[in-house]
Amino acid sequence: MKTAPARAAPLAALLTALACAAPADTDPVRTADPYARGYTDDDFPRIQELAPGVYSYEQLRSAGEERFTTVSMFVVTDAGVLVADGQGSPEETRRLIDTIAEITDQPITHIVICSDHGDHTAGNSEFPAEARFYAHPTSQAVLQAAADNPIRPATAPPVIVPTELVETSATLHLGGREIRILFLGRAHTGGDLVVHLAEEKILFMSEAYLNRVFPAMRSAYPSEWVAMIEAAQAMDVDTYVPGHGFVDSPEVLAEELEAYRRAMVQVIEEATRLHAAGIALEDAVEQAEFGELETWSLRSSQGARAIGRVYMELNGELPPG
Repeated sequence: MKTAPARAAPLAALLTALACAAPADTDPVRTADPYARGYTDDDFPRIQELAPGVYSYEQLRSAGEERFTTVSMFVVTDAGVLVADGQGSPEETRRLIDTIAEITDQPITHIVICSDHGDHTAGNSEFPAEARFYAHPTSQAVLQAAADNPIRPATAPPVIVPTELVETSATLHLGGREIRILFLGRAHTGGDLVVHLAEEKILFMSEAYLNRVFPAMRSAYPSEWVAMIEAAQAMDVDTYVPGHGFVDSPEVLAEELEAYRRAMVQVIEEATRLHAAGIALEDAVEQAEFGELETWSLRSSQGARAIGRVYMELNGELPPG
């Protein structure tokens, strides 16, 4: 076990407990289903140290009857903590914050909104008010619209609108560590950011990479998403961290990123085949065949949306880049 930069004893106890409770993932079942991997709800949150001071954090969430993980990453330095993506509610984000506090006394100073979707931002009001929030301009606009929504329930948690904008790239120097925030292209949301640690060769890809989760495209740019993944694969990276699904070994994660890229291509090709045959969208949704992807998590809820989004792209109905 690598030594944490601060409060190593609590971290060691935490990781030891997790290691005892959870099954080993040295040769994992290739699935996003926690129960098929032998986990129970009590095994979460699941924390792993990817490199000295760099941690992945997996917490369970529900989509209908299915359960899978939402992944955050945090970087501990002696000048503060950077968090890449929060969790989907104030309660779950507070749990993430409390976990970080078990690892280090350093405050959370930087939050990168890699995905603007609620399952990664709905609890952002729990982060320190003085922290700096980073996002792509597209994501800032989405969050501003949510904050300004006149029918937003008064009981809903506040929407944090980021003020630090990253159009293409930004480099932070935090406690002697270089952290790059990059926009590699439109993918899952249109404002997709990634967090790159060049020295550690780690890339947090957020929802641009869903490990064994069916391509979720409700706000996606399908063909550009494939190009974005390929841009990430061309980087000098050992560990690709997904935004959903399990954080496995670097070797497995690289293999699964390629599997995900192929899944994206497969969905696009199937929708394109149906579109070229002149099949109406509602019929295409019923006729689409995805082979092995039929077994992936969220197939039942995301298949129709994916076909519809590819149809929109083919019809020229997506916003221009």
